[in-house]
Amino acid sequence: MAEWRASAREAEALGYSALYIHDHLDPQYGPLVAAAVAAEATTSLHVGTLVLNNDLRNSVVLAREIATLGLAAEGRIEVGFGAGYQESDYAAAGIALDDPPTRVDRLEESVLVMTALWREGAVTFEGKHLKVRDALCEPRPTVPPRVIIGGASRRIFAVAARHADIVGVNRLASSKVGGDLVQMYAVDHYDRCLDLIRQEAGDRFDSLELQIAAASVMVLKSGRTAGRAAAMLGFTSDAALDSPAVLIGTVDHLCERLWQRRERWGFSNVVVPGEAMGDFAPVVAQMAGK
Repeated sequence: MAEWRASAREAEALGYSALYIHDHLDPQYGPLVAAAVAAEATTSLHVGTLVLNNDLRNSVVLAREIATLGLAAEGRIEVGFGAGYQESDYAAAGIALDDPPTRVDRLEESVLVMTALWREGAVTFEGKHLKVRDALCEPRPTVPPRVIIGGASRRIFAVAARHADIVGVNRLASSKVGGDLVQMYAVDHYDRCLDLIRQEAGDRFDSLELQIAAASVMVLKSGRTAGRAAAMLGFTSDAALDSPAVLIGTVDHLCERLWQRRERWGFSNVVVPGEAMGDFAPVVAQMAGK
């Protein structure tokens, strides 16, 4: 845990705005306790989850835990929710992995319950999957946690567009590890995703923050080696370098591409893997100066 505290302090010192932790039942810290520790170790860094598996926790109990985390972090909470997908998590927890539409519908009901508890402190709710009577959430933070929901399907985008503060745009849901990486991160995929989000969000679209998680990060000394670096990572075409989920290039080149991607798609929230935090820090510093 000392190493995790040090990572949180390093992220803050390097200028990162947030630190997230995953939620899988494999070797890792429990996300809520880890987020609390990171919050206590820092003063300005936002902390949170990317993302909590909705099926692993009771919504009312989870809302209370996150509210307490929000109080501890004094408004620096960004909590991501997902419908769950990893079969090993469900097997380890001894619960059924339902079909995607059922999981996404259940996620929406959970988010409705939790956000109502954070806003009002009490909720009675009856949906298809959740039935909650006179649930309470006190004390609760003055500023409700910011909600992140992301995915790559119309159904999950619809939920995110209606309820999230931050919408994560992921790679193709049908992508398989070892498949065609160019297709997995194709530029036109993100065009389609943003079109869906706009349609679903309507007037709410302009208030949404759009997030992209980088799948490949490599900061180079020379731009001439970008194509070769991409090939080393398994990309078969230089076109992959245009994908918003791929960050390969020099510091100047990456800054330019991040601004271009913000102009084209609206991505203002970019997540990089923890192992790339140090290498990517010069990009963060330069972007912060613009």
